[in-house]
Amino acid sequence: MKSKSGLQVLVVEDEPLIRMLIEDMLIEIGCKNIKAVASIDNALIFLADNRPDFVILDVDLSGTRSYPVAALLRSCKIPFVFVSGYDAAILDAAYADVKILQKPFRIGDLDSAIEATLGLGPADKTRDRGGVE
Repeated sequence: MKSKSGLQVLVVEDEPLIRMLIEDMLIEIGCKNIKAVASIDNALIFLADNRPDFVILDVDLSGTRSYPVAALLRSCKIPFVFVSGYDAAILDAAYADVKILQKPFRIGDLDSAIEATLGLGPADKTRDRGGVE
């Protein structure tokens, strides 16, 4: 298993400020290879030629559910977590097993989600500063 520094992470988030905050969090926890896109179309285009190790996927992208991206990730066995300003009850039942980070979340929450999803071990519980609104 790669360390976090060797992971290629795709962030799919339509809000520019939140996207930048997530990227900053990823850098702080050690991820170096980060790609960010703002739409379903751009995510699908990126995934046509790339296989990231992990994806952070906003459930609602400009008013549209991101399930086409989630379906592709699942079919390609690419691990991912959802992020959302809503609770897990909004998820389609087909994705009930996917971790959802509810906004606002902290860097420790993101770190734990990555480690749990990828089986990298326990998260560093001291990372609780900073968050995403």
